[in-house]
Amino acid sequence: MSSLRRRTLWRVMLLLLIGTGLLTLYNYRDSGKEIAEVYDAHLAQNARLLQGVMKMPLDDVEQRALYAAFNDALSQAGQHRVGHPYENKLGFQVWRDSGQILVHTPSAPSFTRPLTKPGFANFRVDGQEWRGFLLPVPEDHLLIWVGERNDVRGDLVDRIVRHTLLPFMIGSLALVALVWLAIGWGLQPLQNMARVIRARHAESLEPLQLVPLPKELEPMQAALNRLLGQIETLLKREHRFIADAAHEMRTPLAILRLHAQNAQNASNEAERQEALGFLIGGVDRLSRVVNQLLTMARIEPMLSQRQWTPVDLASVVTDTMAELTPWILRQGMEPALEITPGDYHINSDAGAIGIALQNLVTNAVNFSPPRGLIRVTLQPRDGQLELMVEDQGPGIDEAKIERAFQRFVSEGHQNGAGLGLSIVAMIMERLGGNVRLQNKPGGGLQARLRLPRND
Repeated sequence: MSSLRRRTLWRVMLLLLIGTGLLTLYNYRDSGKEIAEVYDAHLAQNARLLQGVMKMPLDDVEQRALYAAFNDALSQAGQHRVGHPYENKLGFQVWRDSGQILVHTPSAPSFTRPLTKPGFANFRVDGQEWRGFLLPVPEDHLLIWVGERNDVRGDLVDRIVRHTLLPFMIGSLALVALVWLAIGWGLQPLQNMARVIRARHAESLEPLQLVPLPKELEPMQAALNRLLGQIETLLKREHRFIADAAHEMRTPLAILRLHAQNAQNASNEAERQEALGFLIGGVDRLSRVVNQLLTMARIEPMLSQRQWTPVDLASVVTDTMAELTPWILRQGMEPALEITPGDYHINSDAGAIGIALQNLVTNAVNFSPPRGLIRVTLQPRDGQLELMVEDQGPGIDEAKIERAFQRFVSEGHQNGAGLGLSIVAMIMERLGGNVRLQNKPGGGLQARLRLPRND
């Protein structure tokens, strides 16, 4: 793609040429019209002057001498060293109404008969276009005609146009250079920004701080800074994911290796089966850790985009529990769902809410005794929507409730990955809600999710 300066210059010059061309065409037509008016006025004026001369009180001899002097003087038009080239393109003729020619310039066209239509008229004689004015003088029995060739007017218009276009062409070249320099000066802040960006280190994600900066470039700098911030967030998220994965998998992998060695070195079948059982359990736990890490890595950028849609929270909870019920029953637990009648339509993320509920239910199942009740309730409360998951487990130490939302903190369950509650807390923070844990007086744990209605 061509440079921004060149593109702008070509467009400016194209518009300038088109505009000047239209103005030149207008001036050409307007000049022709105005010149025609001026020349017509001169023709009428000359006819009036001839009328005055022809009406001088002279006898016949004097009049013939006057006509002869006229013809002799006019026959020298264009031949004398003092004169004008257009003299032989102008002419006049005087008739008596009987048809007798009294005065006739050599440059005037030859008429086979006197003209009769007074006023201005265009006609063609001997291959030449003429513009003439006929003035009848009935009281003196005279017809006075004054005319000129049309190429005189055309030549004058052409001279005017040429004298207009030549300075324009010369000025346009100078204007191109000035516009080129002006555009370069105007684009200097953009070039400075590009130079600063090129000079930055590849790993530098600090915001741009270019001052002074034109208003037109402020949105660009803001967009670049926003992009740099997003890249920095993405890299931090990636580094955190790698660090979390390395932190959480290091110990399970070492334990898996130990169980594998125990199975390999077992002295009897019972020891081998016991080691293999520990190995399978370790693999299952590591699989849960990997699944939770992948879930966190998947929903974290999704939540930051805030692509919310209208959601029926009651339908989301019902569908999620319908999917979890067969698994809950296989674990020897009893599920229960209670939804208080009401309006549960909000703007939120249905997928994220489903993941949060699934993690809370899984956590409740892991800590509940056999045939324990997993109770899920949904109800409006204090202008918000409250989703609560209750179990019949041992609960959690009050001093450790806040730590339960930290990553890789698993209290009281050997197969826990320590990511479930941290995922729930992250989801609720991004959705504008909150999550709280509370021990029940009769035993067990309550997990309460509260979501705003977003009215």
